[in-house]
Amino acid sequence: MKFFAVCLLAVLSMTHQVLADGAPPPRLPTVEGDKTPVTVPETKTFGRQEEFVLPSGNIGCIYTPEGGTQVYQPADGGPELACDRVEPSYVRATLSRKGAATLAKNVGDPSCCSAGPVLDYGQTWAAGPFSCLSTRTGLACERNDGHSFFLSRKRLAAN
Repeated sequence: MKFFAVCLLAVLSMTHQVLADGAPPPRLPTVEGDKTPVTVPETKTFGRQEEFVLPSGNIGCIYTPEGGTQVYQPADGGPELACDRVEPSYVRATLSRKGAATLAKNVGDPSCCSAGPVLDYGQTWAAGPFSCLSTRTGLACERNDGHSFFLSRKRLAAN
């Protein structure tokens, strides 16, 4: 009991000193409990990339959703579709969130192509604002605003 009384006196004297210095007293929880909302830091959730390759194995694509992944964030925040053609020369076609599709002929990180999943000829792939059609003559990909690219062994096009 004496210990409790000594602790109480110490707390009261510290509170008196704080009040004498002009600082507000410490916030103590009410009997009903503290009703102050607690702010929890927002945690970023990342999407997953999707990949596909054409049956020839010469063209492969990677789709990155808006916000990117834990290891890759598109420059404009995404979404992004990047497709690589291996032969006859290595080229990367990219559609970003907005603007025209681009063709890069000097790719610093050639990494095409995964083993699957395979987008068979005649099939369509779609995610986010992008869709692609696989044909025997090449791959045509488009963003929902009409910007597109086409990749094949014989032809490259982007707008």
